[in-house]
Amino acid sequence: MIAVLGLVVGVVVGLVVQPGIPASMVPYLPIAIVAALDAVFGGIRAMLDGIFDDKVFVVSFLSNVVVAALIVFLGDQLGVGSQLSTGVVVVLGIRIFSNAAAIRRHVFRA
Repeated sequence: MIAVLGLVVGVVVGLVVQPGIPASMVPYLPIAIVAALDAVFGGIRAMLDGIFDDKVFVVSFLSNVVVAALIVFLGDQLGVGSQLSTGVVVVLGIRIFSNAAAIRRHVFRA
């Protein structure tokens, strides 16, 4: 319940405050969101499997976001930012859909 309350408060604060994103961070935001979604779906899957650990979730969440952002930053420095961004999205997308399929199988028994 605390997580849901935190989500609602975060969305309301975001809508009211409407924080700006520095232009230098704009290329990294979509990748960070996809990396965070990967961690969230992994956490939901672990919870349904009965092996959820909050420390593992927090470390996974933060490390996914940082590593994905670093890969995109490295790609920008090498001049291949869009290719590495696409690669990160593909890999994380595969993981998200894999976790979503496991969640579906668990919830619907199918």
